[in-house]
Amino acid sequence: MKKTWLVFRYEYLRHVMRKRFIFALLSFPLMCLFVILIGIVMVLLDYNPRPLGYVDQSGLLANPVSPPAEKNSLIPRLQIKSYANEASAKSALLGKQIQAYFVIGEDYQQSGVVRMIALDTLSESAQNQFTNFIRNNLLAGQPPQIVQRLIEGPKMTVRASSEARHVSENQILNILLPLAGGFLFLIAVTTTGGYLLQALVEEKENRTMEIVITSLSADQLMTGKIAGNLCVGLTELLSWILFGLATLYIIVRFVVPDLTIHLDSGFVLLNLATFIPAFVMISALMAAMGATATESREAQQVAGLFTIPIMIPFWLIAPIIMNPNSALSLGLSLFPLTAPVSLPLRAAVTTLPAWQIALSISLLVILAVVSIWFAGRAFRLGTLRYGKRLSWKELLTRTR
Repeated sequence: MKKTWLVFRYEYLRHVMRKRFIFALLSFPLMCLFVILIGIVMVLLDYNPRPLGYVDQSGLLANPVSPPAEKNSLIPRLQIKSYANEASAKSALLGKQIQAYFVIGEDYQQSGVVRMIALDTLSESAQNQFTNFIRNNLLAGQPPQIVQRLIEGPKMTVRASSEARHVSENQILNILLPLAGGFLFLIAVTTTGGYLLQALVEEKENRTMEIVITSLSADQLMTGKIAGNLCVGLTELLSWILFGLATLYIIVRFVVPDLTIHLDSGFVLLNLATFIPAFVMISALMAAMGATATESREAQQVAGLFTIPIMIPFWLIAPIIMNPNSALSLGLSLFPLTAPVSLPLRAAVTTLPAWQIALSISLLVILAVVSIWFAGRAFRLGTLRYGKRLSWKELLTRTR
């Protein structure tokens, strides 16, 4: 166990301390920060602090009520001024005292028409603030719950006629999560599996294996390598997920405070339950490729075959969402290389039978264990071969 731990520690530290790993680790957080900064800059550039004006010819705003302040808003609420007639409002506009004024006609209750006069294009945020101002005054005297319900508008829910599960607007993240997770999963598998595969081939080429294998068994060496490189990938995934959630929190709290997002904890666990064993399985299979290959170029070409199936659910996202219980969707959620994306994606739009979830995860766990054993066998049979590739027939039939 001590020797396995030493291999694990060596493999983990030699990758995480490299400049290219640190750069890859920081690339996603830096992209998240860039997105946040772009969003904040666009909001600030779109903000004009000058007040808005209005002329009420209908008499509905004789005693105007200011709407409640928005919580955690990035920009302050604009002041809304009342003018006795359109001439005074126009004078204020030309004098740059206000950025626009609105004329509420006498027939507003019948027509619902409001005219806007501005010298420049009025931002959508300013228009929304005036719209909320009108709505709050029209609803003055109503219970707060009714006011909030009417201002927020209808909440759309998509429900299939043959399904008990439904997806509402604030659960859209449940659909995006498996797609974003699958994208990060693909990157982590490519980088981490590449680390392990390249390390094994390089150690074979420079004959380091001849020295290492005299100090520990093939199973100890392979277990330590797979575990070490697995933790390298999990370090990337965990860091990216944390930064992604932090980015989402900042956007919801400060940039789009009206956005409400609901994320089911059980759905998050389902994603993790499929991602982790699939990640172990693919890493072990890539290790087996590295143990059987004769050179780095050959190993990298074979490793590319594992990334293609992971992309299949992205190509077939429309059929999966539209028909989550079809034979195609079921097959993709049971096939180990496509299950990490397909199964959570189906769970986001329909209620999955417990046996399908259990079968898919069980297959992933069993294949992960078998893949580790298979990688150890490939290492034992092919590690000291130089210039000659270990065939699949030998790998499956040879006893020693």
